[in-house]
Amino acid sequence: MPDRPDYAALTRGQVALLGRLDAGEAGLSVLQQLVGLAEEALGAEGAVFVEAAADHGRIIVATGVWAPALGRRVDPRSDPVTDLVDGVDTRHVLGARCHHRGRAVGSLHVCLGSAPAPEFSAVLELLAGLAGRLYGLNAGLPAHDEPEPDADRDLWVAVTSHELRTPVTVIKGYADTLTNHWESLGEPGRREAVRVIGTRAGELARLVDRLLFAASEQDGAVGASPAGPFDLVEALREAAGTLPGDLRRRLVLSHMPEDLPKAYGSRDSIATILTELATNAEKYSEPDTTVEVCAGADDDTLRFRVSDRGTGIAPEHVEHAFDRYWQADSGHHRAGAGLGLYLVRRLAERQNGWVSLRPREGGGTVAEVRLPRA
Repeated sequence: MPDRPDYAALTRGQVALLGRLDAGEAGLSVLQQLVGLAEEALGAEGAVFVEAAADHGRIIVATGVWAPALGRRVDPRSDPVTDLVDGVDTRHVLGARCHHRGRAVGSLHVCLGSAPAPEFSAVLELLAGLAGRLYGLNAGLPAHDEPEPDADRDLWVAVTSHELRTPVTVIKGYADTLTNHWESLGEPGRREAVRVIGTRAGELARLVDRLLFAASEQDGAVGASPAGPFDLVEALREAAGTLPGDLRRRLVLSHMPEDLPKAYGSRDSIATILTELATNAEKYSEPDTTVEVCAGADDDTLRFRVSDRGTGIAPEHVEHAFDRYWQADSGHHRAGAGLGLYLVRRLAERQNGWVSLRPREGGGTVAEVRLPRA
């Protein structure tokens, strides 16, 4: 560890960050830049940002020695970061709380090579203040709530009912169409109907297998399918192909790089997550608008975004949107049970990932899902 902070690096980095903040730019990428600056300016072995909720926290940015802890849930009642990875000397960990309008939004920590001098604390406090300002921009940084009692079992029931309803409805609809309109459909129409019925029947078979497996588990929790590396773009393309026809036609896969690194998690969950986000986008946007899906990666995570040009989400609703049964006023649009985004959040968190919402520039909403890199 250097004897003093690298003030030249701190000045350059702070100017760059303030430029982005003054321009209204915010979100996870700015927070990642801030945490990287803390590591560089203080000559740290690693840096981490813990986002705060009512009674727990979650690591949403981690560098250096703390990189393996990305996505971990922590207990703020104790020191939340010192025991997360091996090899971190608790005597050399420095932390600073981040506040916005008197509310704790998180904490910034660095792991130093030796006991820090007082000026290191002053620099970290300065950067923590910038993190608080970043949260004040309401740009869709994640927010996490403690699961309710029996939430895993409730989630399993909710996901199962959601997933079963769609293929059953589609199979019945196409079967009725074949029965009542066999002649008028023509050969191409009949083949397409049979293809869709076969696809949805395969989905039902997989769902039943999952249901039986989960029912044999003591807690019946969602996420029982094994986690592992998977191709996110391939999973998204496959999931998009199983969406209902009207929604599938509105979907635009706008930026899907084929050379992305592997994500780590449950590939099976991607279909559920994309279906819920795309259905939500459809519900709050006009029928003649598109729903765009793109994917990308950074040093720590893979991401995909579902964007619409609908009514948009108000900044004050971002934190509530993932609450179970909560719904914004949908105006003339149809409303559901208020479970979709709750299910998405829980499924993402079970994979040490997270989901966030933010208003889209020019109108609409962007939903972003982050998953760990394999």
